[in-house]
Amino acid sequence: MNRIDVHQHLIPPDYAEMLRAHGVTAPGGRELPEWSPEAARALLAQAGIAWAVLSVSTPGTTFLADSAQAAALARSLNDYSAALADAEPDRFGFFATLPMPDVGAAAAEARRALDDLRADGVVLLGNAAGTYLGEEGQDELFRVLDQRSAVAFVHPADLPAPAVPGVPPFAADFLLDTTRAAFLLVRNGIRRRYPNIRFILGHAGGFVPYAAHRMALAIFNDTGHSPLDVLDDFAGFYFDTALSASAATLPTLLAFAEPGHVLYGSDWPFAPEPAVHYFNAGLDTYPGCDDATRRNIQRDNALALFPKFSEATPTPEPPLLARARANLRRRLFRSAARAIARH
Repeated sequence: MNRIDVHQHLIPPDYAEMLRAHGVTAPGGRELPEWSPEAARALLAQAGIAWAVLSVSTPGTTFLADSAQAAALARSLNDYSAALADAEPDRFGFFATLPMPDVGAAAAEARRALDDLRADGVVLLGNAAGTYLGEEGQDELFRVLDQRSAVAFVHPADLPAPAVPGVPPFAADFLLDTTRAAFLLVRNGIRRRYPNIRFILGHAGGFVPYAAHRMALAIFNDTGHSPLDVLDDFAGFYFDTALSASAATLPTLLAFAEPGHVLYGSDWPFAPEPAVHYFNAGLDTYPGCDDATRRNIQRDNALALFPKFSEATPTPEPPLLARARANLRRRLFRSAARAIARH
């Protein structure tokens, strides 16, 4: 019961109604799931999560074409998230929603959320209505985040192109969206100019760990930047394990990321509870992790970004309870695998 989850979502009721009213019923190709604070607390207990940093997933505010309406929605979402985090500080933090692609409005809301609402960071979509994170002209926002040494959680969005029939966006397009944003953050020098921003890339960084050397050569050919420096910039991102803690993904991620830069993520409720248990078991049973590495991923690495979560350290489990939980994880792993296979 001591995981720190940096990739968990909330869907306030009024926001869900607004999405449906605008025809947004399946963001990323998945039906909008049910969410409530009570269900979130139950998930924490079932998945062994002590604290979760909540964020609004795609589409954020981008489904509203009017900038003023998008800014008002971001304020409303952040006020709701802050109230929840204030009411249950021993369970929840939050990343503030910003009304991108309006950079001025996003910078203003980042100041308000970080300074007044005590947000734990901000969530930035890989692209906001077709404008990619890391494009030219976003320095006003990055200055605000850099001055506050903010955590910026980069979450994918639908690609600014028609979906391919039969390929749900969350299955493949999301990974490309994150990779495109990371590429631009490195290629355009944002990682170097604003070194105090701690960027977390969702879903193990998309294709970044796998393709970083290829992308480094592309950036070198385009800009002349040293490929070794470019690789350092890519490896210096933080990466979460949401939907990615598998024996296929973990070796590349752990070999590539800087030490201490891999964090636990669940992706609930867009990842249903069986999938959360499936990937939890994948991390718990991965033979390439010793106990110290596993503990760092699930908790200790996040404490470097969110030291406030260390204030109430959970009591270690008695050995008998720990063994019972291990047996339960194995059963959940098998049942989750069967459930995912059926879908």
